[in-house]
Amino acid sequence: MNGTADPSFGKTLALTLSYNGTGFHGFARQPGQLTIQGDLENALKTIFRHEVETVGAGRTDKGVHALGQVVSFCLSKEEFEAHSLSKLQNSINALTSEGIVVSKVEEKPEGFSARFSALEREYRYRYVFRDVEPLFVRPYVWWVPTTCRVKIQAMRQAAGLLVGEHDFASFCVAASSVGRNTVREISSITLFGSDHFGEHCLVLQICGNAFLHSMVRIIAGTLLEVGMERRDVDWVSEVLEARDRRAAGQTAPAQGLTLWRVRY
Repeated sequence: MNGTADPSFGKTLALTLSYNGTGFHGFARQPGQLTIQGDLENALKTIFRHEVETVGAGRTDKGVHALGQVVSFCLSKEEFEAHSLSKLQNSINALTSEGIVVSKVEEKPEGFSARFSALEREYRYRYVFRDVEPLFVRPYVWWVPTTCRVKIQAMRQAAGLLVGEHDFASFCVAASSVGRNTVREISSITLFGSDHFGEHCLVLQICGNAFLHSMVRIIAGTLLEVGMERRDVDWVSEVLEARDRRAAGQTAPAQGLTLWRVRY
């Protein structure tokens, strides 16, 4: 089974799940490692007594969180009829590790794939700029110790240069781009302030059809270079044109990133 509708299987289901990526080695299954997909498939195997292969909308890295990850898989008609959607949701939540919560289970039409049917993915990255380390939000933000005022408007201007269809080879893990198409389209990038547990965060909201490996985190690290006045706004255009990972800024820490939602 490959997560899309199969003539020999009657139903395709989709789970919407949230997870705290701390302690997981990313979304994708890996032998001998605790991953979101592996843990979820172990739960499904326990429920249905056979391997159930899933397809995720986005392959988040180690330590990255999700609020609205979507995962699809197939069941036979008999299996589907033997488990109500609410019962299946409760069973998965009982069997998966702490830090994973299934918020919705839906039946989907034939041919649906959490990955290939997705029209847009939204990620959010959170920064905290202050000289004292934050407490409650620390596992979900990039704490940047500073007493200087960060140039948010300059970051917004730089982010605007990334909107549209571009070759983002400079904004992905170099090894993952070899022999692959690195053209992607970003539909919008927004930077706004938001308070969480009494801490003021700067939120980078980025939407696009698809993303390369670590693309959002490299964008977050590159924009910070502009915000800290280490680089000017136009430098971001030079980074794009270089098509070379070495031209961009650092890869921002994983814990600041959340896969926010997937639109179909």
